[in-house]
Parts: sequence; structure tokens; C-alpha cells
Amino acid sequence: MRWVRYGVGGKETFGIVEGDQIVDVQGDPFDGYQRTATSRALANTKLLAPVMPRTFYAAGLNYADHVIAAANKRGELPNLPEAADVGYRAVNSITGHDDPIIVPADATEQLQYEGEIVVVIGEEVKNLTEETVWDCILGYTIGNDVSERTWQRGDRTMWRGKNTDTFAPMGPWIETDLDLEAAMTTVYINGKEKITFKTTSMIFGIAEFLIRMSQYCTLYPRDVVWMGTEGVTDNMVNGDICEVEIKGIGVLRNPVVWEGR
Repeated sequence: MRWVRYGVGGKETFGIVEGDQIVDVQGDPFDGYQRTATSRALANTKLLAPVMPRTFYAAGLNYADHVIAAANKRGELPNLPEAADVGYRAVNSITGHDDPIIVPADATEQLQYEGEIVVVIGEEVKNLTEETVWDCILGYTIGNDVSERTWQRGDRTMWRGKNTDTFAPMGPWIETDLDLEAAMTTVYINGKEKITFKTTSMIFGIAEFLIRMSQYCTLYPRDVVWMGTEGVTDNMVNGDICEVEIKGIGVLRNPVVWEGR
């Protein structure tokens, strides 16, 4: 099942994608829903980010090649994490499919994409185990963790390098039936493939992250966990179209719009 979120009559609502149509529902996938007799064309519907989370978690450095590449740029020896290490992002940074990534005029040329799979939590849980962890997941969507590297390195926190408005595109929908082992992540800039990697080739997998997180933090419906990216990332410039595709989910597409250019 694919869940989308969009506006109808000035209100935000959820729907189910069936072919090239969206079926409106009363309610939502988190608290219960009923299908309606109303449908609309997917192609003509402006999609919103598929969920606005209570808490926006981020796995950070969770793919070996990405850790190694980052260390090489700093002239340091790679230091792979010894345990699943969780960070946070700001909800204000979230934007939807086809929305512009709006870059402040004073940003440097070090503006880069990070294509990620995003876990969407479907129920309130704590102290998950290997037997219960998968039951709390509603589904998966796609994220682009846009990063201004100069700010990321220079600021004491990542308050603007990762959390500037529109720096976290997410979408286009939540896929509840995904074959994780078959999933491949590919990033394109202007239709040119930049990187492809096996989505699950993480240092610490989804289950490991959620189990460890839930020992300390209660997870709630609508929470999202961005699981990190792989490899070396390149700069984006004004006018670029960045697409992140995950096989089995779909394509998240966003244009880059630089203020003042």
C-alpha cells in the first residue's frame, strides 16, 4: 500500500495510491481510516511530505564508504562507529516531492545531496526486541539530507548545515510493502546517475537502530528515522534537478533554487 498526503479544500488529508489514482480516506494510517468513494488523478495532485513527524531522527554516518570518504576529506583515518548512534534533525527542514530546495544566498558551493531510506514509525513503542521491532514500522519513504558542508564543518552544531528550511525533502509517499533486501538507492542530478548502492548495506541495520533507540526513547506514530547515505557526494548548483530513487518505493525529485541567482 502507498500512502500519500495532500491538500483538499484547504485541509491536509491522506489517501491511498492505486494505479494512477488516489483514493481519499477519512482518517489516516496511524489512527485508523475508512476509504471513501472519492478519487483523484495522482498526476494532477500536489503531494505534501508524506508525514510530519513528532520527532525527526537521523542515523548519520551509517555506511562504511561514506565514513571513509568523509575521513579522507578531513585527512584523518576512518573511524567506523562501534554502535548505532542517533542524531536529530529539525522538522522545519522538511519539504515535499517536487518542492524546491531553497538555498540561502550566502551558502557556499559545498551544497550536497544525501539519498536515504526513511523509516516511518506506526505505533507507540519502547524496549523493542528482535521479535517485535518490525511490527512498529508503518512503512518507508525517501529522504534527501541536503547538506551545506562548510556550515556543517564550521558551526558548533548542524543547525543550518542540515536544518535550513527545505533542506530535508521527503516523499513521494509511504510504501508499506517493501522488499528491503531488493532495494537499491540511486541518486541522479539532471538525469545523470551519480551513485547507486544497496540500500541495506548499512553498518547498523534498521532493526539494530530501532532496538537501541527504544531502550532510551519512546518511539511514537509519525516519527521518522533517516538511515544515512553511502559513498562520496557531489555539489549541487542553482537549477539542478536532484532525484533520489529507491527500488520498490519510487522517486523523490526536487529542483535546486539558489536565492539571488
